[in-house]
Amino acid sequence: MTPHAHRDTDRGTHRARTVFIAGDSTAADKHAAAAPEAGWGMALPFFLHEHLTVANHAVNGRSSKSFLDEGRLAPVLEAVRPGDLLLVQFGHNDQKHDDPVRLTEPWTSYQRYLLQYVTGARARGARPVLLTSVERRRFDAAGTALATHGAYPEAMRALAAAHEVPLLDIAALSLALWQKLGPGASKEYFHWLEPGESPNYPDGVADDTHFHPRGAIEVARLTARALAAEGVLAPDELRRLDTDLPDTWLTWHEEP
Repeated sequence: MTPHAHRDTDRGTHRARTVFIAGDSTAADKHAAAAPEAGWGMALPFFLHEHLTVANHAVNGRSSKSFLDEGRLAPVLEAVRPGDLLLVQFGHNDQKHDDPVRLTEPWTSYQRYLLQYVTGARARGARPVLLTSVERRRFDAAGTALATHGAYPEAMRALAAAHEVPLLDIAALSLALWQKLGPGASKEYFHWLEPGESPNYPDGVADDTHFHPRGAIEVARLTARALAAEGVLAPDELRRLDTDLPDTWLTWHEEP
């Protein structure tokens, strides 16, 4: 069996695998009206072998709780097949202390909700992978990149260790990248626009959470490298890890 295929035991045949994403706006596909804002899930296919399909179910504004409470996990689990991957990245909106619809607490409800994604994927023969939340762009006066997710990343790390789930520490990896770039250069990776620069944002925008294409591509590259480093994917299931990809490869879809 090649590393790019998985035996479907129901049919006795080989088939390509799918990489599912459950997450929030930092990962989600974006519509044309939001361009040039981009989620890292839009760029992940560029770094995966063509026999790996990405099914991006990430949705703006969702937490581990609200995604599940809205019934969004159920169709994902219905679609997964043995050998598929389920990448789970929540945390940004779990911190919304003024919103009980989305709020979770790191060491209790957050872990309980995440565990439902893990057990659901495993029950279907798929492999769950937990991803700590990509960091926001925030620096102190000395130019040091600051962590912004409180105890949520550590709570996810602990859950992954306790249940032997592969963990991609995107919080740590992205924080290191923003530190390397510094306050000035990192701004080009985030959703900043001057007034009049884009017809979608006539008044401009200053957003240190969401990405422009360059940021989405680089976070997707971090994710792909981490999938290999953690042994989730084989090296020959990845491509273009050292290639400078053009922003024009990203595409935005019209509203349905």
